[in-house]
Amino acid sequence: MTLDLARPVAAKNADGTTRAPRSGILAGVRASQLTSALFSNAGFAHAFFTRKGGVSKPPFDTLNFAYSTGDERASVEENVARAGAVLGVDPSRIYYLHQVHGVGVQVLDGSAAREAVRRLSGDVTASSTAGVACGVQTADCVPVLLADRESGAVAAVHSGWKGTVANAARAGVAALRALTGREGSLVAAVGPHIEPCCFEVGHDVAEQLAACSLAGGDVIDVSRNKPHVDLRRIVEAQLREAGVREVDHVRGCTHCDAERFHSYRRDGKVGGRMLAAVVARENASEPRIERICQPISDSRD
Repeated sequence: MTLDLARPVAAKNADGTTRAPRSGILAGVRASQLTSALFSNAGFAHAFFTRKGGVSKPPFDTLNFAYSTGDERASVEENVARAGAVLGVDPSRIYYLHQVHGVGVQVLDGSAAREAVRRLSGDVTASSTAGVACGVQTADCVPVLLADRESGAVAAVHSGWKGTVANAARAGVAALRALTGREGSLVAAVGPHIEPCCFEVGHDVAEQLAACSLAGGDVIDVSRNKPHVDLRRIVEAQLREAGVREVDHVRGCTHCDAERFHSYRRDGKVGGRMLAAVVARENASEPRIERICQPISDSRD
């Protein structure tokens, strides 16, 4: 389901009070996002944000969440604030990492500064603390959101082709189960990314991708001059191999659809990055147990 709204919205603080807009630029325009019916029905606030409904100027227009590609910091901060309004959380509790195309995990409890977390390397964020939004940035790579219906814990996974070969999806599932101490009742949503129509690779990369899931070579289209790969099918196969029974798909090709999505392959390094995020919730059936999460270091990009 697509929510592509451009109407005024009042941002809320964590205590429910109204927060004044952080910027006067296009104040009141709502960040555009796609959502998963599976996650909505399970009671998880989440979003696969598009590139629309922000304040960034070209070539980052308009909803960009990357600080490192040349956009104005104030614009990114306003974009994060708008994401917070959609997700129903304070922007300070929206976390994403310095992504390195691997399987590293950062477990978060909401006590760390967002700026410090943003400097940490990793490709999976996870939390069991209600109100913490776990996110990943993408601009062609596969965003995967995970949630446990039983505990309310969540994780977000960034799975580019290298991360897919390394099985970042499995790492996210393992992190969520380690965090909760149970198998849980997990749900997953795979968001927009570069689809097989546009994901052309060399034969060496195609071979690696064909070998990293039980989907095998069926995910490789060899009818063209170069192989084209279906990352969505691979990631779903990896999730199911990890024991996730319910997998939803929020579709869209980031490379094809320039109106809605940023794309690294299409636009290059100097461009926007989208955000996919899911918010941990309280366990409705039993009191939430406070957990001590791993310490946050202040490593630099």
